Amino acid sequence: MAVDCGTEVSYEGEDNLTIYDSSAWAERGFCKNCGSNIFYRLKESKQTMIAAGLFDDNSLFIFDHQVFIDKKPEFYNFENKTKNMTEAEVFAKYGGN
Repeated sequence: MAVDCGTEVSYEGEDNLTIYDSSAWAERGFCKNCGSNIFYRLKESKQTMIAAGLFDDNSLFIFDHQVFIDKKPEFYNFENKTKNMTEAEVFAKYGGN
């Protein structure tokens, strides 16, 4: 689970981050001390999704959309209703590919 944090993101302790160039269109940020996943960022738009578990208070988050829905494993399905975006829809909205 990740929180869409937009394109203007700053980090406390940024010197502890390392960036992995995960594809032609995206990169991932990890803690270089423990390896924890911190964020996923689209290169073109700089749209940044931060791991939901990193926020102290996640009570205001609303699970309202899923991305790459056409790539999800068939063996799971969330019960609540969400806006579902395919890979093509994600790239059309945020850039990449």
